[in-house]
Amino acid sequence: MKAEPAILADLFRQPLQIFITTHHKPDADALGSSLGWAHILRSAGHRASVVVPNDFPAFLDWMPGRDEVIDFEKDPLRAQSCLEEADLVCCLDFNDLKRNNELGERIAVSGKTILMVDHHPYPKDFATHRYHSVQASSTCELILDLCKDLGWMDFLTTDAGACLYAGLVTDTGSFRFASTTPNTHRWAAVLQERGLQHHRVHEAIFDQMPPNILRFLGHCFLNRLHVLEEFDTAYLAIPRSDLEEFGVQTGDTEGLVNYALNLKGMRFASVMIDRGPLVKMSFRSKGDVPANLFASTYFEGGGHLNAAGGQSGDSLSVTEQRFLQALHVFGPVHLQQP
Repeated sequence: MKAEPAILADLFRQPLQIFITTHHKPDADALGSSLGWAHILRSAGHRASVVVPNDFPAFLDWMPGRDEVIDFEKDPLRAQSCLEEADLVCCLDFNDLKRNNELGERIAVSGKTILMVDHHPYPKDFATHRYHSVQASSTCELILDLCKDLGWMDFLTTDAGACLYAGLVTDTGSFRFASTTPNTHRWAAVLQERGLQHHRVHEAIFDQMPPNILRFLGHCFLNRLHVLEEFDTAYLAIPRSDLEEFGVQTGDTEGLVNYALNLKGMRFASVMIDRGPLVKMSFRSKGDVPANLFASTYFEGGGHLNAAGGQSGDSLSVTEQRFLQALHVFGPVHLQQP
């Protein structure tokens, strides 16, 4: 549900000190919406700080304003100071303070007014105001909607547009996922009309792969890929030793699960990676196959219908066996054709 524009306009009537944060291990939509919103707020006469729970991929370092981002894990005192000074906390691209790690715990007891802007289903009841829609392709799209509702289109700078486009293009799989709507395309056109050089954003995100990661991908496809044709499912199980051997860093496995889903005939895909102490899992699906239901039922996760995440406290081998057992329950209902 989106808060009424009049209520939000009243919220921003006076100049504010605004604390912007997002989920742990921010992706392009998380960081793009945070920095894009910060640029817009500053143009509108407010002060804004962006605080992330922990580090993010190096391929996002190009974003305007990135150098001002505060990493809570690296500088908790500065992050806490920003929170204490804030008049308003904006929580972007997450709907449960647990997704914000320890920083979320501090927000919960801060007593601050909270605005949540998010597109994930089943939001928790922690925000004072919600600007929420599961129909939106991304949180960046919602920030653009919010900008329009507030009558702030004059504050949509080129820097803001570049950050927000990053979320549009990544969360839609370069505009090919079912989450892409006419509204998504309209915003992409608006950003181009306002000076966005969209090809530069694509190059900055997708054309920066170092040789070691290309070799890592080849290793995964050759040695870690499993195809279960009876369930139209493919998955990769990646041990920690692979990450160490190839020097895999934060963000280097972004999008790996999509390769499994790209295989002909596949309708469900997963990547499970031993991050120690947890096995982190990504799920993708096509059509009406509920990846979020699988994640929430079996692996303490959740997300969207076709894109979800989860985790396991077991070893990688045990997690893989649990995955296969779950698939034998989930598959006959959601994957095997009648």
